[in-house]
Amino acid sequence: LLFSLCKGEDKVMQPSGDVPAAEGDSVTLNCTFETSYPSPTLFWYKQSVNSYPEYILNLVSKKVYNAKQIHLIISSAAVSDSAVYYCAVRELPGERL
Repeated sequence: LLFSLCKGEDKVMQPSGDVPAAEGDSVTLNCTFETSYPSPTLFWYKQSVNSYPEYILNLVSKKVYNAKQIHLIISSAAVSDSAVYYCAVRELPGERL
């Protein structure tokens, strides 16, 4: 007898396009996700021009999991914040069934 448990794939959605801001503005970047894991790790990456993506933040929280969204807030925007931002989700080690 063989039992198999299939988990759905993770899905991350971010609005596309530029987010206009002036220096000193507060900027909120949105990310929503779907995952079958109860305690996912959520990541934000920043990719500046002519550079590789750089890890900037991770978060593990059941509150975030229940909300199905994670926001990155830049409280006082600077020119150096100009970049492409990515969010990602993955399971914690030991969560896979």
